[in-house]
Amino acid sequence: MRSKGASILTRLVAGGVIAAMLASCTPVIRLHGYAPIDEELAEVRAGQDTRGSVRRKIGRPSGSGIFTEDGWFYASSRVEHFAFFEPEVIDRRVVAIVFDERDVVQSVNTYGLEDGKIVDLETNTTPTFGRELTILEQAFGNLGVITDDLIDN
Repeated sequence: MRSKGASILTRLVAGGVIAAMLASCTPVIRLHGYAPIDEELAEVRAGQDTRGSVRRKIGRPSGSGIFTEDGWFYASSRVEHFAFFEPEVIDRRVVAIVFDERDVVQSVNTYGLEDGKIVDLETNTTPTFGRELTILEQAFGNLGVITDDLIDN
């Protein structure tokens, strides 16, 4: 017969193993970047605020216009990592503040994940046009084809 202490120890170890397994299955949420919340954006007024006042009210932007300095961009993302699966962006917020030529705020726009488009930056494939050939068509496609190069030799 087993002792009562060994039975309790076995249950504790089993409970610990189950708790560790359940804890390893919870997703990890990571936050990236900074985008001001709606209450902070309410303080920025189009036609009144300038670059300096926007910087004092909501901070420096994480990006600005690529070709011109007409806009400031604030971006944040929430990414979910679950076990061995590919990380998934579950929320994204982009705030675009556009300035006119006098550095006065022209507009404040907020965009979410639903407003974005998926851009595949790395596909490791080159798209080709035309029809795709099967392996047999590729292997035997040139049999019986006579070209000018073969006739000249």
